Amino acid sequence: MYDPKSAHAEEFIDDAEIRETLDYAASNRGNRALIEEIINKAAQCHGLTHREAAVLLECDQPDLVEQYMQLARELKQRLYGNRIVLFAPLYLSNYCVNGCVYCPYHGKNHTIPRKKLTQDEIRQEVIALEKMGHKRLAVEAGEHPVYNPLDYIIDSIKTIYDTRVGNGAIRRVNVNIAATDVDSYRRLHEAGIGTYILFQETYNKANYEALHPTGPKSNYCYHTEAMDRAMQGGCDDVGIGVLYGLTTYRYDLVGLLMHAEHLEARFGVGPHTISVPRICPADDISLDDFPDVLPDEIFCRIVAIIRLSAPYTGMIVSTRESKRVRERVLELGISQISGGSRTSVGGYTTEERHDETAQFDVSDQRTLDEVIGWLLDIDMMPSFCTACYREGRTGDRFMTLVKAGKISHCCTPNAMLTLKEYLEDYASPATRQKGEAMIARELQLLPNERIRDLAARRLNDIANGQRDFRF
Repeated sequence: MYDPKSAHAEEFIDDAEIRETLDYAASNRGNRALIEEIINKAAQCHGLTHREAAVLLECDQPDLVEQYMQLARELKQRLYGNRIVLFAPLYLSNYCVNGCVYCPYHGKNHTIPRKKLTQDEIRQEVIALEKMGHKRLAVEAGEHPVYNPLDYIIDSIKTIYDTRVGNGAIRRVNVNIAATDVDSYRRLHEAGIGTYILFQETYNKANYEALHPTGPKSNYCYHTEAMDRAMQGGCDDVGIGVLYGLTTYRYDLVGLLMHAEHLEARFGVGPHTISVPRICPADDISLDDFPDVLPDEIFCRIVAIIRLSAPYTGMIVSTRESKRVRERVLELGISQISGGSRTSVGGYTTEERHDETAQFDVSDQRTLDEVIGWLLDIDMMPSFCTACYREGRTGDRFMTLVKAGKISHCCTPNAMLTLKEYLEDYASPATRQKGEAMIARELQLLPNERIRDLAARRLNDIANGQRDFRF
C-alpha cells in the first residue's frame, strides 16, 4: 500500500499505486470536468498530487493542454519572475565500478580513457571557471571506492572553495555523487555542500535493475532511499530527477512526484530542485538502443506539469538540451540552467569542446557570455545568487519564505547584484550594455522602497570595486 511517510522505497514508490494511477489517468483523458478542476486547483499554487498530474499528462484535448501550459507560464512568472540561476558541472573523475547500460562511464567500457583530477588540476579547472564568471558548481564523479573515495570528494570541495582568482570565487558547491550512508552525508554537509543531487534514473524497479545489472548502484532500494539518508545527515537541500528516455515517461513522472510527496510527508520539505535530463548520445551509447526517447512536445508538457505539481521547487535543465528547447522550457518552469559547460574530466582547461572522457554530448555549446547575452535578449535576468545557502535559508526555512511569497525580496535584488558583478568583471561590451539596461529597469520595479534604495547603494559599491553583497 502506498505510504508516503514510509522509510522503505517499495512503499513510498508503490508499483501497484503507479499502475493504478496510470489506468485512472488513461480512463479520464477526455474527462473535461475533472481536468478543468485539476487546472483550477493548480492555479491556487498549492501543487498537485501524482494522480492529478498523470491526468494532465494523458489529456487528449488540445485546448485544455494549452490551458495548463499557459498556467505553467503564469505560475513560473508569478513565483520566479524572470530570474534564471546559472551554474556549471565540474567532472572530477570518470572511474566507475557500476554497470549502467546508458552511461559511457560504466565499468565494462574499455574504449573510454579513464581520468581523475589531482587537487592541482581541480584548482586549474576552478580558475578557468572563475575566469568565465561562474559562482556555483555541481561536482560530478563516478562511483569507485578506490579512485573516488569520500575523502577525495571532500578534499576536492575544500580545494574548490579555497581557489580564488581576481574577483572570482565559487560560493556554492552542489554535489552529484553516488548514494552513500548517513555518516558520509553528514561529512558532506559539514564540508559545506549546497544541494545533494542524485537522479533515480527510473522508478520502475524491474527496468532499473535491468539498466543497472552490476555494481553498488544495482541496489534499487538503497539508491531510492538515498535522499532520506541525506536529509538525516543534515543535507537540507536535495535534488532529484529521472533520466527521461530510459523507460516509459508516464511511469517515471508519477514515480518522481511520489518521491517528492514522500520527502514532504516525512521531513516536512520536498526536494529543493527537480532536474529533467533526457538521454543523449555518448561514447559507447546509441539512442537506437532506447526506444522510449522522449519527443520535444512531451518533454515540454512534462516540464509544465512538474511546475504545476511542485510550484515552489526549482527546476533544472542542462546543456543536454539545445538552445531552441531550452528557450521553450524556460518559460514553462525551468529556473536553473548550466552554461558554458564541459562534461569531460578536465574539460575546462583544454581547447577541445569535446573529448573522449565526456559523459554525454553537449547540445548547447555556447560560451557563458553568449548564454547570458541570450537570456538578456529574451528578457530573462541571469543570476549567480548563492545568498540563501550562505545565509542559512535552506530546507524548510527556504520553503517557508517561498510559500509565504517573501523570497522574492531576497532573490530579485541578489540576482541584480550578482549580474552586476558579472558585468563588471567578465562580460563582453555587448552583454554589459544589455545587462546594465536590465538592471536599471528591474531596480525601478522593486516594490519595496527600502530594498530598492539598499540595492541601488550596493550596485554602486560593486561598480566601485566591492564584491559579495547579499540580502
